[in-house]
Amino acid sequence: MREHYTRACNFYYGINAKNLIQKKLAFPLCGNKNIAFDSVEILTRKKNPKQINIKDIKKLPNQIKKTILKDLKKIVFKRKNLNKYTNISEPLIMGVLNLTPDSFSDGGLYTKSRKAFIHVNNMICNGANIIDIGGESTRPGSKDIPHKIEWKRLEKIIINFKKKFPRIFLSIDTRKSEVMLKAIKHKSDLINDVSGFNYDSKAIEKIKNYDVWKVLHHMQGSPNTMQIKPSYKNVLLDIYDFFEKKLNNDFKKFKYKKFIIDPGIGFGKNLKHNLILIQNISLFHSLGYPLLIGTSRKRFINQISGKFDSKERIGGTLASVLYTLQQGVQIFRVHNVNEVKQAILVFKKIISIK
Repeated sequence: MREHYTRACNFYYGINAKNLIQKKLAFPLCGNKNIAFDSVEILTRKKNPKQINIKDIKKLPNQIKKTILKDLKKIVFKRKNLNKYTNISEPLIMGVLNLTPDSFSDGGLYTKSRKAFIHVNNMICNGANIIDIGGESTRPGSKDIPHKIEWKRLEKIIINFKKKFPRIFLSIDTRKSEVMLKAIKHKSDLINDVSGFNYDSKAIEKIKNYDVWKVLHHMQGSPNTMQIKPSYKNVLLDIYDFFEKKLNNDFKKFKYKKFIIDPGIGFGKNLKHNLILIQNISLFHSLGYPLLIGTSRKRFINQISGKFDSKERIGGTLASVLYTLQQGVQIFRVHNVNEVKQAILVFKKIISIK
């Protein structure tokens, strides 16, 4: 376990970012010259965080400086595009398609393949770059289902998806290796396993040689238990350690190092845990991979808004999307694609005006 952690902070956007990078007063975040940072926050488990300007890193004690500079290389390093149709320097929207009867916000709405494809087409027309398809609910309190039932829900859509939408990045939300392999066979691009590849002990071994992207997602416990008094010594650093350990151990087995990091908002976290992760999500850039966040319609929005809650929680979703966008998150998993796309376009235009 490391002693010091590096979080990029004090961000600049648009023309201001480009000017500071050109003058070497700031670094591009993940190689994206539209977002720059001129400071880092050094975190430890023993002391309060310390923020310093990048020019003062050279003044740090040698051992700390070595760690910070190593992290800094990963923070600045340009991320790979997911495929030739995506630009990782632009915010990517992952539209959610739940083919389940019991998901928390849209269960049962798209279980018929015709309705499912209409919904997919609408999301793509509204700005989705990625479609994430799931056949098993992982809402708090949900129970496991057999892989055969899960695949039966997914089969028609996955088999026909690339025939209808060849340029759209296809993600499969599953914890089961049997479903993963069938999805990969039908040209799925991404495996999104909310268990962090912990649920199915065979999953890593079975898919390790396939050229697909993998979401490394954090969840404490299982969907059935994850919201029963979740606890951490330090939620931010504990989850960072989880990711780093996975990447350096289990994930070393993967032939293709195509990983996406998702801290798992709402998966084994209480309100305070979720807010700490959202506030400090730029810490995870020092792992060196794209970041994905799923805040759409989550319970924490209700916990904050109280009597001002709404069925789709669009306001709370947009607030969290734009806040994490400012910290350089690249991928947003959402239900309301059009509203999120609109918010991102307006936000980007505002920060680009000089």
